[in-house]
Amino acid sequence: AKMQKYLLYNSVDPEDLSTLKELSTIEICKIWSGVSRYIYRHLLQKTAVEIGVGTFALIPVHASVEEGKVLPVERPVFILSKPLRMFYNLEGDDTKISDETPVVQLDFEEIATDTHFRQEIVEQCIQESLLCFAGALRDNKEVEFSFR
Repeated sequence: AKMQKYLLYNSVDPEDLSTLKELSTIEICKIWSGVSRYIYRHLLQKTAVEIGVGTFALIPVHASVEEGKVLPVERPVFILSKPLRMFYNLEGDDTKISDETPVVQLDFEEIATDTHFRQEIVEQCIQESLLCFAGALRDNKEVEFSFR
């Protein structure tokens, strides 16, 4: 049910982005840096992190090092959720996360402690940012979001 709110029939209403409007760009970046650190810590523990519109996970791939030599490595990927892909008619491969991989949700309380923001601010900032992305997908806008 959490992801339903990102399947938009209409453009995003500015009313739905009240927290983002209150925060400065630097504050928004600080919160997303906290999200990034949270995801990084979990990927190091081989745990996937689901953020509402998709999942960050490590996927085993084979890297060719030199002629004939292949090295199994793990590559971090973001897998957009299937309902979202279908709803917005997006192309993408069906990358699967292994069934053995534990999956966690974002822990807003932990991120809030890490970033020194109130938990509800962190939660709203993340959800409104994701709503912005969903709005951009809906309106066929190009979005760039650099994520350390």
